Amino acid sequence: MKKMLIITYYWPPSGGGGVQRWLKFVKYLPEFGWNPVVFTPENPDFSIKDPSLVSDVPDEVEVIRYPIWEPYSVFDVFTSKKSRLQGILKTEKEAGLFQKTALWIRGNIFIPDPKVAWVRPSVKFLTKYFKTNKIDCLVTTGPPHSMHLIGLKLKKLTGVKWIADFRDPWSRWDMLKHFHLTKPAKSAHERLEKKVVEHADIVLTVSPTWASEIRHDHNCEVDVITNGFDMQDFTSSDTGNNIDFIINHSGLINDFRNPVGLWDAVTEICNENEAFKNSFKFQFSGMVSGEILNYLHNSTLFRNKFEFFGYLPHDKIIEQYSRSAVNLLLLNESPSAKGHIPAKLFEYLASRKHILGLGPVDSDAAKIIESAGAGKMCSPNDKESIKNTLNDFFKHYKNGNFPDTKRLEKYTRKALSKQLATLLDRL
Repeated sequence: MKKMLIITYYWPPSGGGGVQRWLKFVKYLPEFGWNPVVFTPENPDFSIKDPSLVSDVPDEVEVIRYPIWEPYSVFDVFTSKKSRLQGILKTEKEAGLFQKTALWIRGNIFIPDPKVAWVRPSVKFLTKYFKTNKIDCLVTTGPPHSMHLIGLKLKKLTGVKWIADFRDPWSRWDMLKHFHLTKPAKSAHERLEKKVVEHADIVLTVSPTWASEIRHDHNCEVDVITNGFDMQDFTSSDTGNNIDFIINHSGLINDFRNPVGLWDAVTEICNENEAFKNSFKFQFSGMVSGEILNYLHNSTLFRNKFEFFGYLPHDKIIEQYSRSAVNLLLLNESPSAKGHIPAKLFEYLASRKHILGLGPVDSDAAKIIESAGAGKMCSPNDKESIKNTLNDFFKHYKNGNFPDTKRLEKYTRKALSKQLATLLDRL
């Protein structure tokens, strides 16, 4: 069996979508002839934890945990750690001088990200590890894209075959603009990305659009393996009717993906349809910005019509998907949204409930939803389209009808791991 080393910042007990891609690959790759070893920080600084994901790590998998120093430890001396929860970024109006300064430092000093201090010690440790352990393939997955800099140095030092996996864009990342990059900093991001792409044996990403953008920027080959769902997570999905018409969202809702069009559409439907008004309910888990929670609390219509659970373990999130009538998919209003396929979309598909997407109607996510027959993507500000879609979903719900989703097998984590193994075997 061939041996591969995976360098990832996010690993259980870290929670959130970023950890599951390679967690599931590690779970299934041994069935296709690859023995994974995981290299990850011993003391990572992340706010979302999900110990339940540990059960997905096979007992025989070697996990090497190596210490990391991060500048956030200094930042926390001066401010609350809650102010930088994963995914929550204050708007220009909300952020104070200290937060704005910290964001500027984050984007212009710590390039490509605050994990960059881990690069040199990790390379030193792994260079010795390579001398005593035969590694057939190296994988780095980002963000944080500092992981790719470790791969770049190891490639140059050892000549190991290397896959650079981009779960999100690097120099085209939509959040970079909030760090107020100087021209030299922007050039540094682009230069480092170019070096990684040029030296990696395989460049991998999660969506066709992002692959096309990397090809355009760097004139290179790019492979696509999307995220997916694990069939073992859906052994007891509830597809029956509920008393409430639940519109569910799991993940991040903030100023950059505030579904104003949805609030307006639901308000109008309630004014026109008493049955809908009596039945609908919002359920949110994950992270919701204080500004949006305040809006919901202060709304006469919504204040008694929503539940916010905070962060839930993955198995509980699956239950939320399955109990809902509609699962909500929100994409950022940004250029990179066209290629953004949130990992939860595939679990939405597996739950076999209607999907309402708010984002670019020509996006990769929209094409997946349409081809699966699972729902519809609406423009975030197209109130009439959102209204019509929800009214249609409500009729199906009242009649006990659920989407007849199609062609889902290719999105199972096992099938995707087989696809990855085929890619690895060509190295």
